[in-house]
Amino acid sequence: MTAIAASRLTGGAGRSFRKSKSALATIFIYAAFLVALVPLSLIIGYVIYRGASVINWDFLTGDIAYSPRAPSGGIGPAIVGTLLITGAATAMAVPLGILGGIWLQEYGARSRLASFVGFLADVMTGVPSIVMGLFIYTFIVLETKQTNAFAGALALGCLMLPVVIRTTEEMLRLVPSDQREASMALGSRKARTIVRVVLPAALPGIVSGALLAVARAAGETAPLLFTIGFTFTTNTNPFSGGNTALPVQIFGNANTPFAAAQDRAWGAALTLIVLVFLFTIVARVFSMLAARKQG
Repeated sequence: MTAIAASRLTGGAGRSFRKSKSALATIFIYAAFLVALVPLSLIIGYVIYRGASVINWDFLTGDIAYSPRAPSGGIGPAIVGTLLITGAATAMAVPLGILGGIWLQEYGARSRLASFVGFLADVMTGVPSIVMGLFIYTFIVLETKQTNAFAGALALGCLMLPVVIRTTEEMLRLVPSDQREASMALGSRKARTIVRVVLPAALPGIVSGALLAVARAAGETAPLLFTIGFTFTTNTNPFSGGNTALPVQIFGNANTPFAAAQDRAWGAALTLIVLVFLFTIVARVFSMLAARKQG
């Protein structure tokens, strides 16, 4: 009886210690969340405070002001340019990145070539954006002797590609091998197994990685300064003529001492945040619908 009582006391003490550790870990998690939330809320709140007063229909659709001193002027061409350049970069980088991640995880396995490609992807992830912009400027802009939206899309696509590759690889790695084996045991080929079983299971994580890549590309300024040139009016042709984008307008207007130009920079910053937020919502809805369809 004494041994049983001692065992119960020891077990109760162990459970109490585990509960204390769990409660302490929970407190730390919530504290870390609040620490990250406070500066984020302050930044977004201040951008809304400074930019909301500038936002109106004329500002969102008007042409770029010819002079930073001008009290009026819009960001219509910059919005179109951002959508055009980021959309083209996404169309190039996301499919290639997903295919690259599939090859690394499902076909390359532990081969030396796969290890080398993964190493190159890691190196590209750490390459400064201005270096990528100079690379495209040297090999594309100087060779063709013209700046355009496509050159900017190439620079942003090079920045997005390694992020999508690595995210896709990691998400596919998390899919249990049992699902692959069960599908192939029923007679499915490997390619069909990947398309029908593995990719749907990893889709939410892949979408999150693609969103991170798109968000990074949409806010990059340095690569676009060397590649897209400049325009005061809307240019929807990605292969001919200069273009502009919201990050370029933010950079240019924020560097001037004129109050009107600085207000336009805050308005463009708020517009860029809203666009990225809308992209995130659309991608999340698409991911949820795809998950329900597979379920």
